[in-house]
Amino acid sequence: MKTIGLIGGMSWESTVPYYQLINESVKRELGGLHSAKIVLWSVEFDEIERCQSEGRWDDAGAILAKAAAGLEAAGADFILICTNTMHKVYRQVEAAVNVPLIHIADATAAVLKAHGVGKVGLLGTRYTMQQDFYKGRLAEQGFEVRVPGEAFIGELNRIIFEELCVGIIREESRQYFARAIEDLKAQGCEGVILGCTEIGLLVHEEDSCLPFFDTTVIHAEAAAKCALL
Repeated sequence: MKTIGLIGGMSWESTVPYYQLINESVKRELGGLHSAKIVLWSVEFDEIERCQSEGRWDDAGAILAKAAAGLEAAGADFILICTNTMHKVYRQVEAAVNVPLIHIADATAAVLKAHGVGKVGLLGTRYTMQQDFYKGRLAEQGFEVRVPGEAFIGELNRIIFEELCVGIIREESRQYFARAIEDLKAQGCEGVILGCTEIGLLVHEEDSCLPFFDTTVIHAEAAAKCALL
């Protein structure tokens, strides 16, 4: 079994499910007392968020690159960045190590293709929804990516950072996400990507009028599969 390296803590609320999901996948596959071999490097999220909000992405990338190098030194055979937004610095992190990184958008693209989805909605932080580092990676693989109307973006971002990242779950926020998904359906989307690892803490299948693809689940299951190859 390969050793999985996780760069977590962005936020820790969504890193917890990674650990559980990976181990559940390994247990399903191998049974008995089997569990995953995991090394976790959990960063200080306030430091990362300040880099994001101040536009200091190179500084944030340097923090994650150091974490990746530490995971490699600790024996990780491959690495996951346990957040969608910070894949903006994926190349910087990738360059810091000699082991592979599993890109969360690539893992998601494989599942979308398996389900025959071509036009897909994307929910996430404002960075993920408005910038090209994530949408562009999907577009390169043949997907048409849509985001909710501009009126939704600020409030979705606020809910993620001010509520979900600190463990607050509110019914009003669940309903707001459901309305954003309805907007994506009206744009002709065939499915929706929960493109922030916290969204799955709030939004569940019954809340969505579209088939949805939870990137936390997808990324974690891809890691388990890779570990067992």
